[in-house]
Amino acid sequence: MARRYDTNDATDRVTGLREAASAVRRGELVVLPTDTVYGIGADAFSSEAVGDLLAAKGRGRTMPTPVLIGSPNTLHGLVTNFSEMAWDLVDAFWPGALTLVAKHQPSLQWDLGDTRGTVAVRMPLHPVAIELLTEVGPMAVSSANLTGHPAPENCDEAQGMLGDSVSVYLDGGPTPANVPSSIVDVSRDVPVLLREGALLADELRKVVPDLEVAN
Repeated sequence: MARRYDTNDATDRVTGLREAASAVRRGELVVLPTDTVYGIGADAFSSEAVGDLLAAKGRGRTMPTPVLIGSPNTLHGLVTNFSEMAWDLVDAFWPGALTLVAKHQPSLQWDLGDTRGTVAVRMPLHPVAIELLTEVGPMAVSSANLTGHPAPENCDEAQGMLGDSVSVYLDGGPTPANVPSSIVDVSRDVPVLLREGALLADELRKVVPDLEVAN
């Protein structure tokens, strides 16, 4: 049966984060608040856990799961051929609502879906998410909804859709925003905006003037 913790309560927060970290290490699923919407997360390096995450959402392998990290320094072990422009975007917008698609290190033993050698990675601007990611390392995290349903802005909505497929729910109250992150592909010579979300193209071009927008 799923356990739920109120992270706005100091005692519950400590217990909830400890239980969530233990669940992730056991290969189980957790729901956590982020700065955009609630996410459902698993150990990024557990193929079985990531498979369970996709199954809980009713999502196929053709839509790979993004990865959340707790520090920009973690990128060094995850990605390769990361350009100066990509680092400029990290410096300007992380932690925050910017997801970067980059080539992942070929030596990594993970299976996030059909990624074609890339990974979508983000550092969220939310203290609960950062604390959990700092404790357990990179997590595969997708919006905590059934595929085809709206992304949840509070824990009740997430739990109503995902139920007992999740071991631990971290309830941080309503999320600060319900706009998804913007996605920029930095795996090629010129950065390409794949999805305009919380960050608009004009904002991103202040840092990378050559940014292109996908059709």
